[in-house]
Amino acid sequence: MNINKEGTAFQEISNAIHGFKKITLEEMNAVSLMKRTDTKYIVNVNFLAPILEDLQKEYQVLEIDNRRIMNYSSVYFDTPEFKFYFDHHNGKVNRTKIRQRKYVDSELTFLEIKQKNGKGETNKSRIKIPDFELDLSTKSKEFISEVTGQKFDLQPSLWNNFKRITLVNLKDNERVTIDLHLTYSIDDVEKSYENIVVIEVKQHKFDRKSMIVKTLKKYRYNPYSISKYCIGIVNLYQHLKYNLFKRKLLKITKISL
Repeated sequence: MNINKEGTAFQEISNAIHGFKKITLEEMNAVSLMKRTDTKYIVNVNFLAPILEDLQKEYQVLEIDNRRIMNYSSVYFDTPEFKFYFDHHNGKVNRTKIRQRKYVDSELTFLEIKQKNGKGETNKSRIKIPDFELDLSTKSKEFISEVTGQKFDLQPSLWNNFKRITLVNLKDNERVTIDLHLTYSIDDVEKSYENIVVIEVKQHKFDRKSMIVKTLKKYRYNPYSISKYCIGIVNLYQHLKYNLFKRKLLKITKISL
C-alpha cells in the first residue's frame, strides 16, 4: 500500500490519529528526552490503526499547521570506510550516527549526533543549521569534533525520507514516534518500504508498564532492535558486508507481506 494515496489503511490511520487530543511543538519540548532509552518495534502498516485507537486516552498527538502526519528528510554522513555502519554491524556498544534532518513542516533543519553507550542509552546533540550542508561548514565540523572528541572524514552516505506521527505522554514523560513510508536513496539507487511502520518508544528508562508497550504486546509485537540507517545502507550498498543483518532483513520482509 502506498500511503500517499487515500487507501483503506491510510484512511484508517488518519481517522485514528484525529481521535487524539493535540499538542503543540512548544508543549512537546517539555518531553524532549535528549538523553534516553529508545525501544523499537516493527509493525505492518495495515495493523497500525487499531493500535492507535487503543492509545487515544493516554497520549496526545503533535499537530503543526493542522497536520498530524509530518514529513521528514534526512541525509546521513559516514566515513569513506563506513565506520559508523560497521561499528553497528560488528556489535560495538559505543557508537555514533551523524545526520542532518529537515523537519519539513516546521521548516527547520538540524545537524544531529546520536551517541549510544554500553548501557543502551542514547544521547542526542544537535544544532540548528540553515539547510542541508552536503559540504560540512566549519561550524558544523567544529560541533562534531566537540561532541565526539574526534575528527572524521565525512561524506553523505544515505538520504532517508519518511512520514512521522509523534505521540506524547506528558504524565509519564514519554514520546512515541511512528515512521511510515520509509524511502532510502543515494545517487540513482532507491529503496522504499511502504508496508513497514517503525515505532520507537523514547523513555528515560524502558518501562514495561507503559501503555504503548502493553498495547503492542497485546497485539503480539515485541521490541526489535533495528537501525533504520543500517537497513538503508544494506539495501543501497550491496557490496558491503551485512552478515549480521540478514535475519533482520528477512524479518522485515516477512512483516511487510
